[in-house]
Amino acid sequence: MKTIVGIRFNTGGKVYFFDPAGLDIERGMHVIVDTAKGMEYGTAVDRIRDIEDEKVKAPLKPVLRIATERDDRQNEENREKEKEAVRICKQKIKEHGLEMKLIEVEYTFDRSKIIFYFTADGRVDFRELVKDLASLFHTRIELRQIGVRDATRMIGGIGTCGRELCCHAYMTDFIPVSIKMAKEQNLSLNPGKISGMCGRLMCCLQYEADTYAYLNRNLPGNGDTVTTPLGIEGKVASVDVLRQRVKVIVEEDDSREIEEYHVDELKFIKRRKGKKDNDDLSEEELKELKKLEAVDEPEAEEKPARQRGEKKDMRENREKKDNRENRNNREGRENKERRDNRENRENRDNRENRDNRENREGGEKRDNGDNKENKKKGNWKKNRRGDKKQGDRPQGDKPQGEKQQTERPRSDRQAERPEKNSDG
Repeated sequence: MKTIVGIRFNTGGKVYFFDPAGLDIERGMHVIVDTAKGMEYGTAVDRIRDIEDEKVKAPLKPVLRIATERDDRQNEENREKEKEAVRICKQKIKEHGLEMKLIEVEYTFDRSKIIFYFTADGRVDFRELVKDLASLFHTRIELRQIGVRDATRMIGGIGTCGRELCCHAYMTDFIPVSIKMAKEQNLSLNPGKISGMCGRLMCCLQYEADTYAYLNRNLPGNGDTVTTPLGIEGKVASVDVLRQRVKVIVEEDDSREIEEYHVDELKFIKRRKGKKDNDDLSEEELKELKKLEAVDEPEAEEKPARQRGEKKDMRENREKKDNRENRNNREGRENKERRDNRENRENRDNRENRDNRENREGGEKRDNGDNKENKKKGNWKKNRRGDKKQGDRPQGDKPQGEKQQTERPRSDRQAERPEKNSDG
């Protein structure tokens, strides 16, 4: 379970869940929250409550604070600035000669961005308009194309029933409406009577559609043949869906009478699901109704209007993502190169230090070995010759370092003598 509070930003707008962040928020209080657009000024539509984790998209953004008097004044100033922005934008649209209708202007609470909502029949090149608006307001400018349903919800008005438009008063999302719903309720299929101020099928056609569909399952259709409790066959003249009453035309003795029965008293074959009663409509009316039904799919009218903006946003997001990835890759490569260079330099220094240390240790070992060998060799010579130390030798001996004459063997002296001539 997660603790949430529902916040709404516009009248009849969608309710968003936020983390109350330990604040004591009551219904109707104004709060400041952080959204994707920036800081927003909203109204709590419900008290703090717990909800299942599956119904919440994590993570929830926290409520920054409860709105103060200063925040209320700033929100009122933003509303006044929006009226001035509408006047300026309409003037600029006229100067540029753009075929677009400005619907509403929205300031973010921190005034970091201004959103202009407009409608148009087709594509509109408003790049120069954006430049002019940015130079005048010195902030981020966003132009968003919307459909006729969204435009009607923003403007508001009074419906044919005499009440405020449902989409402007309390509806959070548009409901899919079809011609079948009007047929199930036995309404006139005149497009002027079943369409709203937006030119699309009225949203209220869906309110009782499920009830009428359930009740119509047990009722015969107009013109169907039924059998009365007296066993007489007749044709259905009309049905009362809510009362479940049927008026039947009965012919007896060349006379026709209309009798009313409850549906449970009659015997008939139940009509199949999806049966269409279009015999009393002309081809032009059918085409017009099909056109209304075709454009009345959920957000169907908004897709062409928002397609360019969505593609542009996707392209910009993709470019930003690619640039960010390239920058991250470049920084990663540079960091890797610096790290590799540092490691190579450290390895080279360590290797040089190790070689120097090994050479120094090897030289010391060789010197020690030579000293030991010289010492051993000197002792061996002393032992062999019987030499004495420098201080113990007799006065007649030659000083150390002079070449000592050794007596050669007798056989060698005899070999050096010249041979006597036998003739001599």
